[in-house]
Amino acid sequence: MAIAAAALTFAPAPALLAQQQPALTQESPLDPAVRMGTLPNGLRYYIQPNREPPNRVELRLAVNAGSVLEDPKQLGLAHFIEHMAFNGTRNFAKNELVNYLQGVGVQFGAHLNAYTSFDETVYILPIPTDSARVVERGFQILADWAGGQMLTDEEIERERGVVIEEWRRGRGAGMRMALKQFPVEFAGSAYAERLPIGTRESLQGFSAADLRRFYRDWYRPDLMAVVVVGDIDPARAEALIREKFGSMAAPRSAPPRPVIQVPAHAAPRFSVVSDPEATNTSVQVSLQHPARPTRTVADFRRGVVEGLHDAMLNARFDEITRSPDAPFVAAFANQGRSVRTLESYTLYAVAKENGVQPALTSLLTEAERVSQHGFTASELERAKAELLRRVERAYAEREKMRSGQIVDRYVAHFLQGEPVPGPAASYEMHRALVPGVTLEEVNRLARELITDQNRVILANGPEKAGAPLPTEQALAATFAQVRGKTVAAYVDNVSTTPLLANAPRAGRVVSERRMDAIGTTEWRLSNGARVIVKPTEFKADEVLFRAYSPGGTSLASDADFPAVSMASATVSAGGVGSMNRVQLQKALAGKAVQVNPFISGTEEGIGGGGSPRDLETLFQLIHLHFTAPRADAEAAAAFKNKMTGLLRNRDANPESAFQDTVQVTMAQGHARARPFNAATVEAQDLARSLAFYRDRFSDAGDFTFVFVGSVRPDSLKPLVEKYLASLPSAGRRESSRDTGIRPPRGVVRKMVRRGTEPKSMTRLAFTGAIGVRPEEVHGLRSLSELLQIRLTEALRERLGGTYSPNVNWSVSRLPVEAYTLNVNFSSAPDRADELVRATFAEIEKIKNEGAPEADLNKVREAQRRNAETNLRLNQYWLNNLVSYDTRGWNPAVIPTEAALAERVT
Repeated sequence: MAIAAAALTFAPAPALLAQQQPALTQESPLDPAVRMGTLPNGLRYYIQPNREPPNRVELRLAVNAGSVLEDPKQLGLAHFIEHMAFNGTRNFAKNELVNYLQGVGVQFGAHLNAYTSFDETVYILPIPTDSARVVERGFQILADWAGGQMLTDEEIERERGVVIEEWRRGRGAGMRMALKQFPVEFAGSAYAERLPIGTRESLQGFSAADLRRFYRDWYRPDLMAVVVVGDIDPARAEALIREKFGSMAAPRSAPPRPVIQVPAHAAPRFSVVSDPEATNTSVQVSLQHPARPTRTVADFRRGVVEGLHDAMLNARFDEITRSPDAPFVAAFANQGRSVRTLESYTLYAVAKENGVQPALTSLLTEAERVSQHGFTASELERAKAELLRRVERAYAEREKMRSGQIVDRYVAHFLQGEPVPGPAASYEMHRALVPGVTLEEVNRLARELITDQNRVILANGPEKAGAPLPTEQALAATFAQVRGKTVAAYVDNVSTTPLLANAPRAGRVVSERRMDAIGTTEWRLSNGARVIVKPTEFKADEVLFRAYSPGGTSLASDADFPAVSMASATVSAGGVGSMNRVQLQKALAGKAVQVNPFISGTEEGIGGGGSPRDLETLFQLIHLHFTAPRADAEAAAAFKNKMTGLLRNRDANPESAFQDTVQVTMAQGHARARPFNAATVEAQDLARSLAFYRDRFSDAGDFTFVFVGSVRPDSLKPLVEKYLASLPSAGRRESSRDTGIRPPRGVVRKMVRRGTEPKSMTRLAFTGAIGVRPEEVHGLRSLSELLQIRLTEALRERLGGTYSPNVNWSVSRLPVEAYTLNVNFSSAPDRADELVRATFAEIEKIKNEGAPEADLNKVREAQRRNAETNLRLNQYWLNNLVSYDTRGWNPAVIPTEAALAERVT
């Protein structure tokens, strides 16, 4: 049954010039592109054809059952069943399901996945559609998950170890503190004691009968939806749903699906928790209320008003963090669901050490300021401009939106009743509703949000001598002191000067070269800079760019390096030209542009992007970041305070200690490869950083600029000549300097003993020389992917010793051509050596016997399928054009990745 958006009809934008207000009582529309229906057994389905990317479809099975439905004997079993879906079904014995999907190019974890939360379980399956058999099998897999899991004793026991390792991996200060604060936040409800992962005791001791009982009770068609979005015939998809799911029936004794409420409470609740391994201090105020449906245009409009309020308050919080004496490191306000039946208005701050009460005071003071004086007209104008710009860009991309961006909206519609009007109706509703939102109604909302009831205040942080957390009584007193206190009105300081006061004297393009094989145009500019342009049609409203030049911090002296290692961040915190960072953000309201300078160890540059409509602004910002970096002592001090606040207790985290040891070991203790910590930030010097930044960006002559996206060379050329060819050039031709960082030779073993949990982390790092050519790099990548498959099978599936082994790789051209291949896994400490031995056994097996053809086919298919989708991404092209250019490779090879995959042997 196809359901059209009958109640509320909009013209296909942008035709609505009159901007008539829709009736607020009308139902919010459902995207007319979707075919939605319900089978006789109660199963819902959503089907939307979408051709981006071609020959792919995103499948979801949404089950309206999560951990909140578990009884005391079933803690963690909703999530455990999600695991069992990959370990034997009616049509796929044991691990055959994963093997089959890998054989058709679907990667386990990266593509094939699932998640379990308090309220739902969702299975994720993207598959190719250029084979009718693969499509049919994909729908069969969904049906098997829904009603055909075998749940055998043997496989349950095999998976028990894997899930315990997932529990173990999540253990740490954050989890320990959350387990103490959830019972306060969700007191009186099952949410307080039903964390999806369960407990170690429950995972070790549950019975198979209790697991099967959960599956029987809650995996039934009236609690399920199938969502299909992609390059598929809707009629074919609907027929497959009816064929595969039509015979499913709920058990006769199926219990009703309860709606779990969080009881209201008159008295405020407080919780203050510390942990010796916590790294940051935070405070949170939540004003709770029952979740409200979003069914009508009035509900949609309410969400718009709330979003504008949050955006304006968050802008004020961000402005505060840019002051040297900011009472918090970061802060935000948000209105949204905490769990299915509960919404909260939340004020949250990351506080400085010993600074919970000043942070809480500031959060509440800003809320009081808005309550007493409201926002300003200029703030609302900027917030509206930003919102409408985002909606306009989404509408512009309506034909280019990828299926993965769409599918989860229908999952949310099924599970939570979230509206899915589609990009056209959303665009028209925003255009009709946003201009009518008044300052008074946003200010009225602000006055209503801070209530005396249903209030929860949580604080947590390090358990540390000399930095005690405040008591609950002290938090209550702070709240009482600020509530109702008279505060001054906010003053909106806006710069009226233009972004670029004087137009630069344009240079020119002096030569042009085209590479028709990949559709690029390369220009040499009069100042020596190069520009590479690749027009695409992958996105309608996206242009990405990166500029780069060799050198980086390698060219800083050893004496200067500590003071300038964060030069780009230190300097850019001050803004550009005549505007500080806050003024710049305000000036750019409603513009879709992003420009971020960087200085790495071997190069300097700028990255970012924006909308084709805002290209001139983008180029002005690029020009200013070269010619007018802004020294701002207050901004630099604020940046330093913020970063030191975030990093001060970093060493308390055992995982940070482990990563730091790895970093130091792999660089043999080199001074330029020391861990990033509070001492790194404290060493930064604004004057020296500004001088180094200016030196790195003073000569554009050896820079290369790469632009990819919805832009034509003829429209870009005038901007290039005006803003890039006019950049200063000194004729330098630099290269990065070899600073002597090298990995150790031979076998090195390091042991880090930190932490209170029964948990270990292991990294095996392999390094060596490599000829950095496309074929050799592809060989390393293929080996890494093969080893990922083999170690997942050995360490996870066969031994049950870890949740998710990870294999990653990298290659470097400078200072020498070299590779690194890392194997990482977490486990119980007493099993780490066993898993190391098993890892080396798999490596030796590949070296001595080669890889099984079935596994090689998995690697080939995954690479071939990934190439098909990657070649339709602007980011992929930008990354590869830059990579190939800096390595001196022929960029015409980029589209041949699929051909390289066929050579994997």
